[in-house]
Amino acid sequence: MKVRDRNFIMSTVFTIAAIALSLAVSTIVGSHTDTMKIAVTGQDAQQLVAAADHIAAAKDAKTRMTAHPATDIAAVEQAVRSGSADAGLVPDPPTGWRLIGKSSRNNDLDTAVGTAAAQLAMQRNAAAAGTTIEQLRSGGAVTYDLLGPATKDSGLAKVVAYVFGLLFYMSSLLFGMSIAQSVVAEKQNRIVEILASAIPVRQLLIGKVAGNTALALAQLVLFVAAGLIGLNVSGHGGDITRIVGAAGWFIVFFLVGFLALASLWAVAGALASRTEDLQSTSMPLTTILVIVLFGGMFLSGVARTVASYVPIASVVVMPARMAAGSAAWWEPMLSLLITFVTACAIVVTAEIVYRRSLMQTHGRITLRQALASED
Repeated sequence: MKVRDRNFIMSTVFTIAAIALSLAVSTIVGSHTDTMKIAVTGQDAQQLVAAADHIAAAKDAKTRMTAHPATDIAAVEQAVRSGSADAGLVPDPPTGWRLIGKSSRNNDLDTAVGTAAAQLAMQRNAAAAGTTIEQLRSGGAVTYDLLGPATKDSGLAKVVAYVFGLLFYMSSLLFGMSIAQSVVAEKQNRIVEILASAIPVRQLLIGKVAGNTALALAQLVLFVAAGLIGLNVSGHGGDITRIVGAAGWFIVFFLVGFLALASLWAVAGALASRTEDLQSTSMPLTTILVIVLFGGMFLSGVARTVASYVPIASVVVMPARMAAGSAAWWEPMLSLLITFVTACAIVVTAEIVYRRSLMQTHGRITLRQALASED
């Protein structure tokens, strides 16, 4: 019924479209380049702007520069003041050059022109001194050694952590609440008594958990695949190799973690006797999901490492650490084993509580009451 549900289908399609749209927008915004008109005067000014443009392009800066000759410094200032030029470049002897802006500084322009001016001055001074730039730079090389394993780009790692956290939160809440609502609806209209007479209560729980887990996993795989395909199409194919492994581990962790959460959502529904009771019986689960969401996004350092071994939290944090390159090859295996063992214990306990509370239709019961009651 869920697969044929129109709202479910539309929400899945809408989410995939949103993923594709967000990647397209980020690609368009990321590839947008501003071209600045630089009014110039003086000898070598045009050469300097061309060199600055080359430096900016090499650094993948989002600002490009073109030189527009002017007659004198006053003409350059007038062009900047009137808006016909974005900036001006004029000689400023004996120190070098002077950039002119209207009301604000452009850091990309400042860096590129400053670097180009320094290179040009070094060439001239080296020639005047009868030496070369290479000789002047001798002894100035700097190497960078890392004492620990290299980590991936922190910006990309943060984005991956956000995406994993949001996907886990949305899927767990959507399908988990669906399980809880179906259970309490069956209790409220007394259909559960008919179902329990036809099949064992344990089988009823297995059907709900297995069905919703399969749907949640299938939907998650679609979302992850859409994101990876979108990265490739948008020209970020190099990033895929950096996160595809983490995405695969995330799917495996999600499967194990959601099995545990799904059984707990069924318990939340069994403890309630009316739909209105779900808010209180499901509050601990929603709190856990929020903690996992924000923990996966914002934890760092030792706290992040510890959280990657904490069941449920590890679903998000460990794959995020793998995307950042800060986890050794054996760490996800150990974390998954801990999560699996914990999930098994949760499922067994949840089955007992579910079985003992499902037929209690006289009112909302507590977890302690359910554990104390007999089958």
